[in-house]
Amino acid sequence: MSSPFKTSAKICGLSTPESVRAAVEGGAAYLGFVFFDKSPRNLTPEAASRLVDPVRGGPVKTVAVTVDPDDALIDRLMATMKPDLIQVHGRETPARVRQIAERSGAGVIKAFSVSSPSDVDQASAFETVAEQFLFDAKPVEGSALPGGTGARFDWTLLEGRRFSRPHFLAGGLDPWNVADAIRLSGAPLMDVSSGVERGPGLKDPALITAFLDAVKRA
Repeated sequence: MSSPFKTSAKICGLSTPESVRAAVEGGAAYLGFVFFDKSPRNLTPEAASRLVDPVRGGPVKTVAVTVDPDDALIDRLMATMKPDLIQVHGRETPARVRQIAERSGAGVIKAFSVSSPSDVDQASAFETVAEQFLFDAKPVEGSALPGGTGARFDWTLLEGRRFSRPHFLAGGLDPWNVADAIRLSGAPLMDVSSGVERGPGLKDPALITAFLDAVKRA
């Protein structure tokens, strides 16, 4: 089932001016920057701020991707990068998501690790506190990363689901399968990270362009 809305995309794990430029020029709606020290895409808030400066105030939304962030990190992000949205990809409760939103003044994207319908059902508890949802593949047991591993889940688990918030599909997307992902999931937002890399954490501008072109054509 294809989405009845125009699909938009987020390029996540950006770390160079060249990759940011490719994402913006290719028509990405969101730029994601990772703040998690176990990730090959990890940045400091100051480094992300320098990458964001050329596009600040434009139509593209910036996203700070975190895992169980403490107040100190939230404050540092808001003082430097000033993201439009903060993505939380850990074990955050609805109460914690509300705290992050109120403390930062930014919208919060709550990510869920999915392998079954019950994992998707978790979103209902966050509908009054999160601005958007993100559904990613559940990492293999023992993985140090909650996402960005290239793993995928059954995209039809989102088919026909209705949420009060816009939602992203993430996990295992690339320029060659994103059209199928849009058709099978009906999700209005696509999120890619490793699927546009030539190595761990190394974004390929040509793959970013190809991914965004595939989203537009779907």
